[in-house]
Amino acid sequence: MRKQLVKTVQSILATDDNVVLLLGDIGVWGFREAFKLYPERVFNIGILEQSTISLSAGLSMSGLIPVVHTIAPFLVERAYEQLKDDFGYQKLGGNFISVGASYDYAALGCTHHCPADVGILSNIPGMEIILPSTAQEFDTLFKQTYTNGHPTYFRLSERQNEQSYNIEFGKAHLVKQGKLATVIAVGSMLKPVLAACQDLDVTILYYTTVFPFDVEAVRQNSQSGKIIVCEPYYSGVLAPKILEAVYPNSVVIKQIGVPRQFLTNYGKAEEHDKELGFTAENIKQKVERLIAL
Repeated sequence: MRKQLVKTVQSILATDDNVVLLLGDIGVWGFREAFKLYPERVFNIGILEQSTISLSAGLSMSGLIPVVHTIAPFLVERAYEQLKDDFGYQKLGGNFISVGASYDYAALGCTHHCPADVGILSNIPGMEIILPSTAQEFDTLFKQTYTNGHPTYFRLSERQNEQSYNIEFGKAHLVKQGKLATVIAVGSMLKPVLAACQDLDVTILYYTTVFPFDVEAVRQNSQSGKIIVCEPYYSGVLAPKILEAVYPNSVVIKQIGVPRQFLTNYGKAEEHDKELGFTAENIKQKVERLIAL
């Protein structure tokens, strides 16, 4: 997906003179051609994330469209105050593209982990949060939203789904319809969810946009009163929105997500997946237990 990031942003730089790209000392090699072609609109600011966000806010106030790219914890956790005050409070438009997700950089430890990003940013009024899970989906969603005048966070991951869907910003995609439960798969969680539920009579809703949240999709597909949410970040972010969607009906909500604890082991992201239960086998067991209630 990082290769698609370069292709998409570089194609927009070629057609939209208002776009300015700011890098946080990553992606410099990938964007080497963009540096040559658009030296007045492509900059490597370096490891100065708070300053980069404030600089991009100034660009936005000047009528330009900033695109900021770096690793998730440095973009979200280190520069949260600037995202909140400079973009959220002032209602400015900007595009913030992270890599690393919850623990893609598993070998580098918790300084490079960021399972809190979606929850943190959801507290900023007006912040849009997007989790594309194929290269094609990123290209589609970025082109749909980059000029919309809102602060928009794109969470990219090395983990991808095997198939792209005809997705639309702000809308859930109905992958499968069933009767016994509803499974909400966010971003890259769709891959193990599909493997887990292939023989189960359940509805699968695929979300690439989590904020704004498509409440109508849940409202129309939750007749069983049983919902399980599979989120590739700290679990619990979507529960209030789901309750809002089904009100005044009662519903049982189960959650599969990153637990709220530090991951202190080093290795591969797939090893964390296995340890945390982000596997088709574990998801199937939890869905079956929910159905049996």
